[in-house]
Amino acid sequence: MNDQLPVAVIGAGPVGLAAAAHLAERGIAFVVLEAGDEPAAAIRQWGHVRLFSPWRYDLDAAAARLLAEAGWVRPDDAKLPTGAQLAADYLQPLADLPAIKPHVRYLAPVAAVTRLGLDRMRSAGRADAPFLLRLADGTDLLARAVIDASGTWGTPNVLGAAGIPAHGESAATAYVDHALPDVLGRDRDRFAGRRVLVVGAGHSAANTLLSLTELPGIAVTWAIRAASPARTYGGESADALPARGALGTRLRERAESGAITLLTGFDVRAITPGPEGVEVSDGERAVTVDRIVAATGFRPDHTIVAELRLDLDPIMGSTRALAPLIDPNEHSCGTVPPHGVDELTHPEAGYYAIGVKSYGRAPTFLLATGYEQARSVVAALAGDWAAARDVQLDLPETGVCSSSQDLGNDTIDAGGGGCCGAPAAETVPARGLLTMVEVPAGPSGCCS
Repeated sequence: MNDQLPVAVIGAGPVGLAAAAHLAERGIAFVVLEAGDEPAAAIRQWGHVRLFSPWRYDLDAAAARLLAEAGWVRPDDAKLPTGAQLAADYLQPLADLPAIKPHVRYLAPVAAVTRLGLDRMRSAGRADAPFLLRLADGTDLLARAVIDASGTWGTPNVLGAAGIPAHGESAATAYVDHALPDVLGRDRDRFAGRRVLVVGAGHSAANTLLSLTELPGIAVTWAIRAASPARTYGGESADALPARGALGTRLRERAESGAITLLTGFDVRAITPGPEGVEVSDGERAVTVDRIVAATGFRPDHTIVAELRLDLDPIMGSTRALAPLIDPNEHSCGTVPPHGVDELTHPEAGYYAIGVKSYGRAPTFLLATGYEQARSVVAALAGDWAAARDVQLDLPETGVCSSSQDLGNDTIDAGGGGCCGAPAAETVPARGLLTMVEVPAGPSGCCS
């Protein structure tokens, strides 16, 4: 009976649509459930940002094959796309293919995933029961398997240094923007002429800081928990990733010139709105500003699958098998070993989280890794276990993030920002780069 049901894919971002392309190629029925009103809804929110990686690393192989068959003109492999170009020139055409479009449902956020007639406590008959997906509008759908590519974009980390909201943070939301606001575009009026605090040590913080310094009449403060910004500056001219190196060099120059006021060793503990603005304190020092940009990264939300039997690593929030392979204490993006369905399997047979959500709170995710996850999982669902276990990745050891990034609420920022490269105005040549996208897909992650 279950074989007659579709595979449910949650999220129409890069990795979710890659899964759809692989399912279409193998003739497996599927439905894609997207919370936004168009594909790549989250990526479009940071469409003004240019990726570090050229087009050749931003395309899934099955998706590219389907598009080519439809007469799609492939972008120049050597060019660096913006998020908007990634969405418009690749993901929108992919979602519009006849093999995929009829199976995508927009404005269909998933509220819960469980087993039909069974809660998490029931074991008898569990493997034979179809999955029940309840949408936010109350609609119930049945599926033979679930590929959760919903990402992490909708669940940003808090500003509080201890992983919980700082005192007063909940009451100060009107003053806070999350990662990668369009400072020079649609969000300009919120920042021009204001005092702005950017919290975070990853590349999304660096991008925002550099853009803010282009605005007139602005005072920019940058707060990091580390004692030095050296890790954010990276290798600069010696960096194997030229775009990342250029970003670090420009940021260091702006900080040293006084265009950016740097606060090191700053753990956000209290946020207090007042008549003169909002005060942010680490218990000893305080700065009063008009706006705060929380470039502190993202984390997965597992609440929709609370009735499934998941075996999550207590630190990473990934599967236990995957955790040691992606641990940022041991790996950068480029040193993560190849992995696929075996490392992504939970005790709940048939449920797979792929893409940035599969990495939990580790910042070592690469888009190319997500594509290989999708290929492996779909091959397993097709019963092609030889292909499913033939996982291969060719990654540069430098990657686009660093295992030396601070842990805690700066950690995932290395992933959310690292994927996003330089501001769109900065066209920096790159070589051998791979995209680390998050976040920012689907509606909840740079790249689901």
